[in-house]
Amino acid sequence: MKKLITGNEAIAYGALRAGVKAVTGYPGTPSTGCLSSLLAMDLADTHVEWSVNEKVALEVATGVAWSGQRALCTMKMSGLNVAYDTLISVAYSGCDGGLVIYVADDPGANAGMCEQDSRYFALMADMPMLEPATVAETYELTKLAFDLSEKIKGPVFLRLVTAIADSYAIVEIEEPGPVIQKAPLLIKDIQRFTKAGSVIATNQHRDLINRLEQAGQITTAAKINKTNLSNKVGGLGILASGITAAYLQEGFEAAALFGFIKEDVSTLEIKVTNPFPAVEARKMLEHCQKILILEELEPLIERGIYIEAQRMGYRGRITGKLDGLFSRIGEYGVPQVVQGIEAVLHLGIPEDLFSSNTQALQLAAARPITVCAGCPHRGTYIAIEKAIKKQGLKKNEVMVTGDIGCTILGMNPPFDLIWTEISMGASVGLAQGYVHAGVKTPVIATIGDSTFFHSGIAGLVNAIQHQIDLTLVIMDNLWTAMTGMQVNPGTPCDNGAKTYQEIDIARIISALGIEHFWIVDPFKLKESTDVIRQALALPGVKVVLARQECAIQAQRHGKQAGKIRVIEENCNLCKLCLIVTGCSAFNIGMNSIEIDPELCYGCGICIETCNRNALVEEVL
Repeated sequence: MKKLITGNEAIAYGALRAGVKAVTGYPGTPSTGCLSSLLAMDLADTHVEWSVNEKVALEVATGVAWSGQRALCTMKMSGLNVAYDTLISVAYSGCDGGLVIYVADDPGANAGMCEQDSRYFALMADMPMLEPATVAETYELTKLAFDLSEKIKGPVFLRLVTAIADSYAIVEIEEPGPVIQKAPLLIKDIQRFTKAGSVIATNQHRDLINRLEQAGQITTAAKINKTNLSNKVGGLGILASGITAAYLQEGFEAAALFGFIKEDVSTLEIKVTNPFPAVEARKMLEHCQKILILEELEPLIERGIYIEAQRMGYRGRITGKLDGLFSRIGEYGVPQVVQGIEAVLHLGIPEDLFSSNTQALQLAAARPITVCAGCPHRGTYIAIEKAIKKQGLKKNEVMVTGDIGCTILGMNPPFDLIWTEISMGASVGLAQGYVHAGVKTPVIATIGDSTFFHSGIAGLVNAIQHQIDLTLVIMDNLWTAMTGMQVNPGTPCDNGAKTYQEIDIARIISALGIEHFWIVDPFKLKESTDVIRQALALPGVKVVLARQECAIQAQRHGKQAGKIRVIEENCNLCKLCLIVTGCSAFNIGMNSIEIDPELCYGCGICIETCNRNALVEEVL
């Protein structure tokens, strides 16, 4: 059956075809779509879950694989940092059922966070890594990854980048393979499944290295990396890793306009990043006197080529990042293919062949990212601002640390409130550092509900243990909203998802023995402001739980907070409501502010910002 799918969905369908027993993960763009697509399916024999964080997700998947079944674990590059503590140990122990770790990198930082090159995690963990160049290849290599994992008895990486994860293509999809219903293995093997002693660990390390070598033999024999040697000996050879291989044909067509002859060029399309394809690389070096390396982010393949070239006494020219031609920043595309060809062959291709219209870019209006109309976080930001002001302080005098997710949007206008963003849960620990540094003004940490469950709890426990003067504002909208409205442990279990046990953050806070703890409704601006101001004036750890459901999700369930009406004769178009709230439901009319009824959730925050009683709430 042919189907139009994304790269993320290709992994999902490939895993189903491979008979996957369990799929776990944590939401993170650009990888989210894989597990989300599986949750939307009616799967009787495959367990699918959003885990509390990536480390836990990998541990659940490992338990499945150690029991002899196939498991897939999904995450973005930042999540791999969280999971790696577990992953390296699992890699040492190996697995019995197929265990595939899907990680999505983000060259160009389209989804935020760092341009991390996760291929180096494969090097550190001595794990095979497969890198498709297209959506169709993603489907095929996903199936292969499970087979490879079981053949070498070790976990396997599958890496995509944003451009493949979110791209669509028509792919031939097979029916899901059967999930083998067999009794789970219970293997008691201290020498394999623990690290209790140096001999155990070093023996496991030796096994790990042997598994990687075996993976190299298998992938080389299967000719997964595609080598095409031209008839022209001594000519140009191009090595393209992952998605860069998908741009070769278009690049060749563009260069052909300037005399480039495709048939004179040898190519190696690398699908197995680790282990390094040394056999194929040596063939290219033996055949070509000019080598061009195309790979996004770090020069991993390029360094491998230099090693093989040195071993062979290669006298030709190698061009890539290490000689200064290409940058270690951003995405690759057709321009890089053509730029590389010109740098090596000197065909006279103009440098500005792919230049963008810079004048048009300069005329484009700045559009800062802000929260949605009706977002409860808007009220929390404004309440924090007002509380700081009522304490006789200015915003630039009070450190407000931020965290990952919708909550970080407080760094943008009109709030300009949040100062920092590091990683999941880091706002709480970072705030403690500022306190220890001797900051005299109040220190505030902000964090979302999903992020708090993910890793913010540990930071709060640390603050309580060490009795830090800190105000933590947990912004609970009941969903993992930024990545597409996935459930988290605090999401109400009547949302249509499979049955699970809902966990109330308020009960966790109370159980930690925090003396100063409040629950506020961020739509009630005055009350929220007064509570936060009170918290700022008290010593020790204070926690404010600002709870109100995400407006988008609430509206999807037929909820509406209220209805706001403009009294035109009272409005003088001072725009204070728009300036303070930044709400996208506002428009500037001829005689007064106007409200788009399709966008307005009726939260009422704007009413408290108007000094002329021009905004009123109507009874629904």
